[in-house]
Amino acid sequence: MKLPENLIQRIDNCRQHNSLKKLPVFNNVVDFSSNDYIGFAKSEIIFRSAHAYLLENEIFQNGATGARLVSGNHSLYHIAENFIAQFHDADAALIFNSGYDANIGFFSAVPQENDIILYDELCHASIKNGISVSNAKSFKFIHNDFEDLERLILKFPNQSVYIIIESVFSMDGDSPNLDELTALSEKYNCYLIIDESHSLGVFGERGEGLTQYLQLHEKVFARIMSFGKGLGCYGGAILGSVELRDYIVNFSSTFSYSTALSPHSVATILTAYQHLEIEKETIEKLRQNIIYFNQQKNLLGLKPMFVQSKSAIHSAIVPDNENVKQLAQELQDKGFDVQSILSPIVPEGQERLRFCIHNYNSQEEITQLLELVRDFVF
Repeated sequence: MKLPENLIQRIDNCRQHNSLKKLPVFNNVVDFSSNDYIGFAKSEIIFRSAHAYLLENEIFQNGATGARLVSGNHSLYHIAENFIAQFHDADAALIFNSGYDANIGFFSAVPQENDIILYDELCHASIKNGISVSNAKSFKFIHNDFEDLERLILKFPNQSVYIIIESVFSMDGDSPNLDELTALSEKYNCYLIIDESHSLGVFGERGEGLTQYLQLHEKVFARIMSFGKGLGCYGGAILGSVELRDYIVNFSSTFSYSTALSPHSVATILTAYQHLEIEKETIEKLRQNIIYFNQQKNLLGLKPMFVQSKSAIHSAIVPDNENVKQLAQELQDKGFDVQSILSPIVPEGQERLRFCIHNYNSQEEITQLLELVRDFVF
């Protein structure tokens, strides 16, 4: 059947604004676009270790067979969740099928009708989508502006307030002042939730994430992890108290009604976490590449166009969809996989190139890439 006319109009509108998205084709260009920050997704060692774990424990099951509350709660879940909780110094960990599912599951279940959710305006779509199906009222505050956040908190003195923020923002790669945020949350007895999706594997000696690295995790109500970025596999988790875990098991629809992850997926998560504990050189190499990237962009006079970041994500503002798409295409033609982020995904005038730094990028590749950006801009 033909696509409905109103949907055809939406597609045509994307074409007119030069914002139509297409699935990329895999190629041999240098990776500056994936979320595989420390190379775990490409790790043959982790692949073979996960497979060996299944063989050694005589686990030959392809699928979970059902939701975890029915038939899908295979033994690997208990082992992996205990390991994750210990690794992150949390009372409990609950694995979800993805970080997206974890955010939807949390916000649709935990904040109640008379509660308030305050969220950073640049929070990820999964957070906003979760908030949209919550029964609580929600209000956004100016990005990383805790004076604006406090102004909102003071409007609701007799209600439970949930604050949600990312430790590393997925589009800009910047981080909030978590010391200031946790102090503010404690001052007003708010429930603080921190999404660590782009922090896991990047910050901390073992890649434990920014909140734990700063020793602030005990002041946080819940941490939400995604395993599809730095951990290089699939899935997500909510870290918090045993009571929070038990509540979510009982009332989160994305947990209750989704077929569970396969034993192989959970074995990969467990194996990847085990490798975080011993891959200190890998994490340090990423850290050195991030420092080098920042040094080179400053030396080449590119600092004004970049959002300040000490994470693995760096964004260069190149206004106008056509301009940023042209620059991305030129970089790809030169052998560098850098993606353009178009409006309306970001506000008009804030179109950008999004660079992801990895431990396996060489300093020569970083320099060549930034020199190409400089030559295009200047």
